[in-house]
Amino acid sequence: MALAPTAPNVPSAAAAARPAQNVVMHPEYARNLASFAYVWGWPLADMDNRRAALARTPGAGRLAMRDAPVTPHQTAGACPDPDLVHGAGLFSLGETPVVLQVPDFGDRYWVYGLYDGRTEQFGRLGRAYGSRPGFYALIGPNWEGQIPAGITGVFRSPTEMASAVPRAFMNDTDEDRAAIQPILNLISAYPLSEFDGTLKIVDWSRAPTLPGPAPEGEGETKRVDPETFFDRLPDLLDRIPPLLGEEALYAQFRLILAVAERDPQLKAAMVEQAHEAEATTLKRFLEWRHNGHPAGNGWNRSTNNARWGIDYFNRTGTARSNMFDNRPEETQYFYTDLDGDGRPLTGARNYVVTFAAGQEPPVKGFWSLTLYNRHHLFHPNPLARYSLGTRNTSLKRNADGSLTLYVGADSPGPEHESNWLPAPDDGFSLYIRAYWAGAAVLDGSWRPPEVLRIP
Repeated sequence: MALAPTAPNVPSAAAAARPAQNVVMHPEYARNLASFAYVWGWPLADMDNRRAALARTPGAGRLAMRDAPVTPHQTAGACPDPDLVHGAGLFSLGETPVVLQVPDFGDRYWVYGLYDGRTEQFGRLGRAYGSRPGFYALIGPNWEGQIPAGITGVFRSPTEMASAVPRAFMNDTDEDRAAIQPILNLISAYPLSEFDGTLKIVDWSRAPTLPGPAPEGEGETKRVDPETFFDRLPDLLDRIPPLLGEEALYAQFRLILAVAERDPQLKAAMVEQAHEAEATTLKRFLEWRHNGHPAGNGWNRSTNNARWGIDYFNRTGTARSNMFDNRPEETQYFYTDLDGDGRPLTGARNYVVTFAAGQEPPVKGFWSLTLYNRHHLFHPNPLARYSLGTRNTSLKRNADGSLTLYVGADSPGPEHESNWLPAPDDGFSLYIRAYWAGAAVLDGSWRPPEVLRIP
C-alpha cells in the first residue's frame, strides 16, 4: 500500500532558531558578514548622513531650492541633472509631518521625487501623474494626527526618514530662465504646524547657501565613512524597519554588532573590511557596465530604479554612482563609458552620436545627452555646456532630419559647435535621460545609437 508523503518538518519563522549570542566568532566570518552589511547598508547610511548634515543647518525640516541648474564646482551629488532646476529636503517624520507646496507649473515638466530611508520612492507627485497644484502632507509611518482642511493630498513614508526632491524643466534661453523664477519661489516645505492655506514665497536667488561637507579629492562629497559605519548601523536598523523577509538579515547584522562590541579586535577587522569594500566593490559601481543591464550598442540602462525592494545590487550601485533616480515611468536612464567597439571613452579622441530621423528618445517630457568626467561630475568648459537635447534651442539637424551630436575635447568647428559636448582630456562617460518616456523606451525596443569614434 502506498504511503502518503509526509510534510517536511520546516519550522515557522517565529520558531526558527535565532543567531546565538554567545559565540566566539572568528575574524574571517565577521569580515564576510561585515562586507555584505557595508554594501547593503551604504545607501541607508548615505541618506541618513545627508539628513544629519541638513539637520545641523538653519534649514532643518525644510527644503533648499536652487534658482538655476547645478554647476561644475558643486559636488553634493554624482550625475547632477543639467536640464532641471531642482531642490532637496531631508526630513525626520517621527514627530511632525511636513507640507510640500506645489505651484502651478503650467505646461512645464515637473516632478517631486519622494524617497524613504532606503532611497526607494513612495507617492506619486508630478505632471506625469496629473497632480494638481496645492499643499501635500508627508507623514511618518506611525503618525496618527489630524490633517487640516486645505491639504490637497497625503503621502505616508514607510520610514521616518524621508526626502523630497523637486525638479522642474528649464530650457537654455534667457527668457525661460526668467520665466521660471516666480514658479521656483513658490516651491517650499515646512512643518505642518505652520500651514495656514496660503502660498509661502521664498526668493531662492537671495537664499543663503547651506554649508556642506567639503569634497575629498575630485569626486562626489563623501558621506559614508567606513570608520564610523558600524557605529551608525544600529541606529539605522532601529529606525528603518526590515522589508518582508529581511528579519533574518537584520538579526545577522545585529549579531556581528553585538560580538564586535565585546571584541575590539574583531571590530577593527570589520572596519578594515569596510574600507576594502569601499575601495573595491563600491568603486566598481562607477563603471557603467556594472549598473542596470545592457541596453544595446554598448549602453547600459537603469532597472528597478527607485523601487528597489530587495534588489540590493542596483540599489547600492545607483546610490554610489547617481543618487536619487526617478521611477522608470518617470525617467529612464542610459549610460556608457565605452564607444561602440567597447573601448573606453577618452578626450584623446573625438566621437559622434547620431540619432536617425525620428529616432531621438520618444518622450512625453524631454530627453538629453549629458557628459560627465570620470568622477560622474560635470566637466568645466568655456561653453558652460554639460548636456544637449530638448532644452537646447540652437541644435542643428542634418538635411535628412537626423541629429548628430559631437563629443570630444576638440571643437568640431564653427559649423558644428552648437551640437558639441566638450570633454575632458582623460576618461569620461555619457548619460541619456528620457523623462516621461514613451512605450518604446519602457519596453526596450528603442535603443541608444552607437558612440562612434571619429577616425
